[in-house]
Amino acid sequence: MLGHEPEGLGFFVTARASSCPMIKPVLQDDEFLADVASSRGDLENLHLWWLGQSGFLVQWHGRHLLLDPYLSDSLTRKYAQTDKPHVRMTERVVAPERLSFIDVSSASHNHTDHLDPDTLHPLWKANPRMELVIPEANREFVINRLGVVAELPYGLDAGTSVELAGFKIHGFPAAHNLPEKDAWGRHKYLGYIIEAGPWVLYHSGDTKLFEGMSDALREWKLDIALLPINGDVPERHVAGNLGGLEAATLAKDAEIRLVIPCHYNMFEFNTASPELFVATAKKLGQPYRLLECGEQWSTAEGF
Repeated sequence: MLGHEPEGLGFFVTARASSCPMIKPVLQDDEFLADVASSRGDLENLHLWWLGQSGFLVQWHGRHLLLDPYLSDSLTRKYAQTDKPHVRMTERVVAPERLSFIDVSSASHNHTDHLDPDTLHPLWKANPRMELVIPEANREFVINRLGVVAELPYGLDAGTSVELAGFKIHGFPAAHNLPEKDAWGRHKYLGYIIEAGPWVLYHSGDTKLFEGMSDALREWKLDIALLPINGDVPERHVAGNLGGLEAATLAKDAEIRLVIPCHYNMFEFNTASPELFVATAKKLGQPYRLLECGEQWSTAEGF
């Protein structure tokens, strides 16, 4: 297959400065939860759902891993009266406190759309035993932001790994915009490579290309890659990411079986159309899948 196109802390802000209607997730709230529940009995396939921005829910053997979830409106509130308003484009898929079955969550770096207290605190209340995986270099920042004990998060660096709830999670470098390290040489920005049974999934976090990236990824024989496509536009005054052309080309160069784009259609000031990604993937013959927010993809669909 070469392509297919298709309640928080008690409140959720819906007022917007834009006159454009918000994008409604293809599955939301009860319908989304019912879809997740209906897949739990499938022990052969990996299932994932796009939650918006870089957030994904991964299901394997009835266990659940959240990748960089952002399920609040904290950034819209924070930047409402600034010169960088985070006007939301897409409605939330589900309130975090309704996800009462989460085993593990991740944060690839310290930016709030990847490490959001207003998402993680309700998740922990609903899942007291939920594990959190972070870059070890960010431990002090994370425990201060979240108000958790220092020992709670599992800290990784590039080349280290941990196995939690049947998911083996490996740290992989990321460059946002540079591959920054702390005083001990540990990476502040990570991607995660996840082994779930026979399946190997790569969640890049926020990253641009860096030297040796495609060669290193090719060694993993990846089934699926989740890559940002919002690009790097200095006028936005935020760190950049892969653009659509770069994401599709990286997937082809790294011989990834299927690539799914993300990190777009969340905030008006920092988004991009997937058209260039699709056109590049088609030109290169790179299998891809465009998901709508709230939509499921499963290995049962094939590659």
